[in-house]
Parts: sequence; C-alpha cells; structure tokens
Amino acid sequence: MSDPLAVIAELQGVSEAVNDTRKAVDRLYGHRVLRRKSPEVSARSALRGARASAALEGVDIPLEAIPEATDPVVQGALRVSAELGRLGPTWRTAPRQVLARLHTLAAAGLAEDLGRPRASPEASDPLGLGVAPGPEETVARMDGLVDLVTRPSRAPALVLAAVAHAELAVLRPFGSADGVVARAAERLTLMEFGLDPRSLAAVELGHLELGPAYPESLRAYLSGTPEGVATWVRHCASATTLGVREATAICEAMQRG
Repeated sequence: MSDPLAVIAELQGVSEAVNDTRKAVDRLYGHRVLRRKSPEVSARSALRGARASAALEGVDIPLEAIPEATDPVVQGALRVSAELGRLGPTWRTAPRQVLARLHTLAAAGLAEDLGRPRASPEASDPLGLGVAPGPEETVARMDGLVDLVTRPSRAPALVLAAVAHAELAVLRPFGSADGVVARAAERLTLMEFGLDPRSLAAVELGHLELGPAYPESLRAYLSGTPEGVATWVRHCASATTLGVREATAICEAMQRG
C-alpha cells in the first residue's frame, strides 16, 4: 500500500524540522508544572489559540477581552477550541463527522448551511489565497484527505497535521470559517496522533506570529511541487515550535505564581 505522507516526510528539510519540533515538545512535557496543572496549561493554551485563529480570520482583539467578546468569529473559535478534547477518537475513524461539527461550531452566526459542504464556487478568502477550487474538485480532494486521516501511515503526526490544515485551508470546503476549521484540525491531529496528546502547544499562535509566512507557505503548498509542499510542512513545524514556546511561557508564569 502506498504511503503518500511518508513520501512528504522525506522531502527536503522536513525530517530535520519534524525532529526539532519533537525535541521542543519533549522538553515542554518535562516541565514540572505539568505534573499538577497540565489541564490548566492546556486551557490557557486553548484560549490563546482561539484568539490567534480569530485574528487570522481578520478579527484581532486583545487576549484579556476574548472571554467577553461577542464577535461571531471569536465566539466560533472559542466554541471550536472548547470541543476539541471530545473529538479526538472520532477524528481517526469519522473525520467528515468531525469536520461538520467543527464548522457548525465555528460558523454559527456567520452562515446558514452549517456543517454542509458548499455547493457553489464562492468561499471567503481571509488569507488572500485566490479563488477556491470548484465543488467537484473539492469533494474529490476531501475524499483524499479522509483517506489520509483514516489509513495507517509511517509518517510523523506533524506531517499529517500539516497536510490536513493545508487541504482544508486551500479547498475551503464549507465556504465560511474554513480557516478556523483547518487550524482546529491541525491541533486535533497533533493531539490525537501523539505529538501533543495534552494539546499544550498553541500552534495557532505560531501561525499568527509567523505573519506573512503563513499565507505565503500555503501558496507554496498550492503549487503542488515537492519544494512547495516541503515549505509548508516546515512552516507548520515552526508554528508548532512557537506554540510550544508559548506553552512553556505559560508554565513558567504559573510556576512563579
């Protein structure tokens, strides 16, 4: 059986980036604060991730204002973040069901056909990626993504997470709030497939901190070349490492009291 993710894992610079990220995660998981307060660190990371995901959709508000925010994009990102811990096992076996649930949470107040694939070419484009693929191509590629998530692979979790994120971000299968769904799928994959099982790394914040490199790397992925795909996976490794740095800072702040 072919293993396309394993092929991606062997692209230039990918293995080194994945290994560096793995080491960063391992260092984080050795922090003494996590012996007693891992759920609290995860909760704080989730809040930062939700804020960053909303900012990448164009709604950037201060962290301290997030809990009281009424903007539907922010509210959607918060609902998605709160639900991820319950979706892990289902993501492995029924990813379509999970994606529909994520969109229902993310797009409430923004769209009417919640959880349903778009039937028209129109889709929001907050990252400036250009015209989304048509519905037929989107359906075919979503079938491919489902296959990647549910089939065994030798590739590291970070590679699958990067591909899931990219496919959802460029396909925009629902037409609204697709970026929030894509970033949630990435974090969910890192959690469920073993790189970050406690969901500590605020990977969404990593994408935000990398600034223009985020959409630029997605456009590189869109090229379909080995170099472009490798650029995107390395970007995701960098974003995850930055997310680990944020989680470490949370631990350090909690340790200081």
